[in-house]
Amino acid sequence: MKKFTDEFKIVEEVIQKVGKTIVLGTPLGAGKSNHIINAFYQKAIANPTIELTICTGLTLQRPKGGSDLEQRFINMFEERIFGDYPDLDYELARTTNTLPNNIKVIEFYFPPGKFIKNNKAQQHYISSNYTHVVRDMVDRKINVLTQMVAHKTINGESLFSLSCNPDVTIDMAALLEDCGYPVAMIAQVNQNLPFMYGEAVVKDDFFEYVLDDSSKYYKIFGPPKMSVSDADYMIGLYCSALVKDDGELQIGIGSLGDSTVYNLLLRHQQNDVYQQILKDLKVNDKFGKEIELLGDTAPFQDGLFGATEMLVDGFMHLYKAGIIKKKVYDNFQLQYLINADLIEADFKDDILEVLFKNRIIRNRLTQVDFNFLQEWGILKEGLTFEDDLICFEDGDKFRAILDDAASLNTLKTKCLGSSLKHGQMMHGGFFLGPEEFYQWLRDLPEEEKKLINMKSVQKINQLYGYEMINRLHRKNARFINSCMMTTLSGAAVSDGLEDGKVVSGVGGQYNFVAMAQELPDGNSILNLRSTRFEKGKLKSNIIPFYGHITIPRHLRDIVVTEYGIAFIRGKTDAEIIKALLNITDSQFQEELLSWAKKVGKIEADYQIPALYKNNTPASYLSVLKKYKKENFYQPFPFGTALSKKEIKIGKALKALKKDLASKPALIKTIFKGLFLSPQPQDKELLEAMQLLHPKNMQERLYQKLLLAKFRAFGY
Repeated sequence: MKKFTDEFKIVEEVIQKVGKTIVLGTPLGAGKSNHIINAFYQKAIANPTIELTICTGLTLQRPKGGSDLEQRFINMFEERIFGDYPDLDYELARTTNTLPNNIKVIEFYFPPGKFIKNNKAQQHYISSNYTHVVRDMVDRKINVLTQMVAHKTINGESLFSLSCNPDVTIDMAALLEDCGYPVAMIAQVNQNLPFMYGEAVVKDDFFEYVLDDSSKYYKIFGPPKMSVSDADYMIGLYCSALVKDDGELQIGIGSLGDSTVYNLLLRHQQNDVYQQILKDLKVNDKFGKEIELLGDTAPFQDGLFGATEMLVDGFMHLYKAGIIKKKVYDNFQLQYLINADLIEADFKDDILEVLFKNRIIRNRLTQVDFNFLQEWGILKEGLTFEDDLICFEDGDKFRAILDDAASLNTLKTKCLGSSLKHGQMMHGGFFLGPEEFYQWLRDLPEEEKKLINMKSVQKINQLYGYEMINRLHRKNARFINSCMMTTLSGAAVSDGLEDGKVVSGVGGQYNFVAMAQELPDGNSILNLRSTRFEKGKLKSNIIPFYGHITIPRHLRDIVVTEYGIAFIRGKTDAEIIKALLNITDSQFQEELLSWAKKVGKIEADYQIPALYKNNTPASYLSVLKKYKKENFYQPFPFGTALSKKEIKIGKALKALKKDLASKPALIKTIFKGLFLSPQPQDKELLEAMQLLHPKNMQERLYQKLLLAKFRAFGY
């Protein structure tokens, strides 16, 4: 390992080693080593004979406004939230279509919607399941691998933590060892990263080049929390009722994930309120059979285990509430006995007999048995094993024989521990979240931090290769993900449009959906908002068919909208259509039913039951309004880095952006604004946007538009 404080010196040495054709791999999300990547970029800019290809996913960028108004808004909080986070030069160039010819960026996952209109980015997108990324990147002959890491000295040993991104690095490094061409492994130390344990910990010789300069310890990218809409809260409510106790949970980032977490907390902490909400919304009348079969609505007793490619801050809240508390163990025999209720994590004194009965240890304990028992905490520390005898620290010894009453009594009274060691409550491939989440991870005591095992997505997103232990860990698994649209045949559209334009990426969704099909008590839950606005018109997200799908119909399982639950696994085509119509916005139900009848996929005389024909926002808003008065279902359930002033302005801008998609709506807003003048309550908001005293006609128009929205929201 060579240590540097100058990233450009690393680049010079790497080029000497691998040559001028550089295929640089770097993790998705927050784990990129921005200074090193920028140094490679600048070197390639200065020397056009260098061919630089950057392979990655989910490149993060400080927010840029799509308009002057949006940029004014962003300027209010950008430095406070993003601090000294350095943007990636290639991303700034790519978003402005100024990448030079000798630099190419290949990504397998876009920030949702960011590159819809960017032809170059669309052309260089690579569609890969997350578990195939390592293979696909190595096939492109990656010869430079770089990542941000945390450093720590433990018991005199210098160690790195891959922290937020062990997801592909561990597997890729292993493949690159035998690739047959020169490879450079580079780390950039950033002590703002939490030092995570589990498989994230590597020895310092894992990397050949290390950039460690405290002046480059920049703030980890932490997007602010966004508001949760009423429709999202309803989706989360239904999802929360499908999660079983003593199970496993996977959720994603964003408002839909937050809504599920919020409702799980409500179910656990204030179950009487939760049950009343379900009753008020007639959830059991409509979907009681599905909930009884697949889920539960009681508080959690055994708790949940979290295993997710993306460890989001929602897991922090579930852990603090005592919902994420189920421990799993990376030992097949012990986990099997736990699942069979034969032993517990806090075990009883009959554990040795249970282990013997199940042929895990011998009657006469051997060195192998002793090592196993002590490693997992069944036998206390401080004991040793010599000449087939267990030795106490005071020098006493005895022969451990289970069918000898005196020997067994000594084992039980003097040698047993109290609970199993090495339990884990969460597995994660990578993490991303607000600053509060990072601070929580940094502050966690080491013992608690070790309950989180950051590991390869190969071990999280699929069963293959680790099937025996993964099946045991994934008892009652619920994989909750989002999609954009669902067809009446049960196929899901999650990553792209039918014209080929990529919205985001497949990521791990297909893996989790497919894995759910292989687990006898597992389920995939795909949630979506029932409608969307497109060019100012309301459209259904449940559609007859579509020219692109992400999840094929044969992997259908559970679909959730704000109107309820459709359990469609194993159902006939007509049954699927009926279930999906029951959770479709009523404005589109008859149109979709008519299509199904026309093509012969449903009985000609079928009618949607009356119980499901009132699927309108008003049907749930009246209920939510009651609970909002009691401080439930607030826009930011877990807080936000945005101030109250910024929240107000953001809400107005969001509404204004919606108006821009509809010419009549925009004209109406302009007309309202023309007759409004700033009032005392507007001063702070307009000053923040630098529009209290407009300097020109454009700023006067901006002011009027904002005033119209301020009045609409009652500011």
